[in-house]
Amino acid sequence: MKNKRSEGTKSEQIAENFLTKKGLKIICRNYHFGRGEIDLIFDDNGILVFVEVKSRRTDEYGEPEDAITIPKRKQIRRVAEGYLWENNIENVECRFDVVAIKWEDYKPIIKYIPNAF
Repeated sequence: MKNKRSEGTKSEQIAENFLTKKGLKIICRNYHFGRGEIDLIFDDNGILVFVEVKSRRTDEYGEPEDAITIPKRKQIRRVAEGYLWENNIENVECRFDVVAIKWEDYKPIIKYIPNAF
């Protein structure tokens, strides 16, 4: 069985490459605040984008994006507020995107959900 952290890192790199090709500019990876983390933070033409990456190898527990529960969304929002506070950022438009990755035949199938919550 593969290490979950290394699989998560690989999925985050795939998501970063995908979003960079869409024209977003990476600001930060794996930002921690309190007990939470935001996987990726981008700038999308002046909009601050907080990105949660989820991946699954099987459908046993549903779609990857199903793992972003209401408590998880609240935690991501709190961490985003921490990022804004720590970096003295005010009056900037923000959004929360999701990159869901399903692995089929060892290939990533990417589902991008901008402004997911």
